[in-house]
Amino acid sequence: MSHSSITDVTQRFGEARVLCVGDVMLDRFIYGQVDRISPEAPIPVFAIKDERTMLGGAGNVARNLVTLGAHVSFVSVIGNDKIGHTIASMIGKESLVTPYLMTESGRISTIKTRYVAGMQQVLRADHETLVPVTSATARMVVDTVEEEIKNQDIIILSDYGKGLLTREVTSAIIAAARTQGKPVIVDPKSRDFSLYRGATCVSPNLHELANAAAREIHSEEDLMQSARQLMQAHDIGCMLVTRGRDGMTLVMSSGEFHIEAKAQEVFDVSGAGDTAIATVALGVAVGLPWEEAAKLANLAAGIVVGRLGTAVVTAQDLRTALLAYEHSGGTHKIVPASVALAQVEQWKREGKIVGFTNGCFDLMHAGHLALLHETKLHCDKLVVAVNSDASVKKLKGPSRPVNGEMERALLLASLASVDMVIIFEEDTPLALIELLKPMVLAKGADYQKQQVVGHEIVERLGGKVVLVAVKEGYSTTGIIRKLA
Repeated sequence: MSHSSITDVTQRFGEARVLCVGDVMLDRFIYGQVDRISPEAPIPVFAIKDERTMLGGAGNVARNLVTLGAHVSFVSVIGNDKIGHTIASMIGKESLVTPYLMTESGRISTIKTRYVAGMQQVLRADHETLVPVTSATARMVVDTVEEEIKNQDIIILSDYGKGLLTREVTSAIIAAARTQGKPVIVDPKSRDFSLYRGATCVSPNLHELANAAAREIHSEEDLMQSARQLMQAHDIGCMLVTRGRDGMTLVMSSGEFHIEAKAQEVFDVSGAGDTAIATVALGVAVGLPWEEAAKLANLAAGIVVGRLGTAVVTAQDLRTALLAYEHSGGTHKIVPASVALAQVEQWKREGKIVGFTNGCFDLMHAGHLALLHETKLHCDKLVVAVNSDASVKKLKGPSRPVNGEMERALLLASLASVDMVIIFEEDTPLALIELLKPMVLAKGADYQKQQVVGHEIVERLGGKVVLVAVKEGYSTTGIIRKLA
């Protein structure tokens, strides 16, 4: 898939209508550090520093869908408890989500709490129920789906085994989708794949596939035989098997397609399956063949495992990652914003001073080179944020940029002074500076320090703002004027 085609596909994501049905939960991440062993027992003492709470399970699938621009009808069941109320509130804040949350009295809403020290999970604590929903709740879910399904492009069943997707509910949804001619993609939890009979695609990981096929999988041949056995036995159209570091394998009636993993560095696999199924579903919804949609999903999964916590990807992340994987010449430096934080934090742990500068960098000239070279003298690792094409148009006018965002990023990444390039959509890089917290922030001396976006953040951290002397006679506007 070329950069131009992926741009066209991601622009169409906003037209997609996705019905997502599944087990919703809260994912709670508690961050801290372990420096000693408890005197009370041979266990580590975890010192809490920070925490984050976000939608998990099917809720994380919905988060990924809306981040990519899709409109989502979301159907799930919660308990009438504090966690359930929090879930309802968080879903209600998603403007692209139409929620259909059934509240079941006496049900426990699920929360998974993960304790993370450094870049490593040290403990996960689950508070949940595995009890199937009542017949009355199941009927409400099916009635809602049957009413909504005619307005959808694709249906995702996100089964986390918490009791919503019973045989009664699942079979009714798949039957309704087939009647309407709508594809159904399933992220399975049950080892009994007869539960998903008639689905268009089922996407197990390797362990789930082995359990469902009741056989060990040691080779490509084992995988193919297991997948085809289950497809034939349960009338499943295709199977997308996620294989961690080995990528994905798509098994179809017409053949098999293996897609190599695209992860840069694995920090956390939490939610990677949610991202993959959301992306493949969106690809199919906007007309991609299954093979191309699977490639896009593999790309997205490779991005999120480079972040801590259940993560999401943006369309810009996908476009940037595609360039980084398909071109040579230093493009390993070009990373999505969602991956940048993990790399920057690794540099900081190694004692490196991280610097940051930004700009449009349209028609690279000697003034740009001087800025980057001088900035690198003040830091060990230099991050350059470059405005996206849409951002440049807003700032410079409809005739700009002259060079596209990927061409500009490629040129920057080829420079020895540059260690990381991030393409950003916003008018200013303030959000990136807040995220990465560099210790050096550089701009040209035609700015005053108070005009430099993010200077307060860097100085509050004890860092410094560097104003680099401007090389006279060089500017993109001047070059364009000469050419005209």
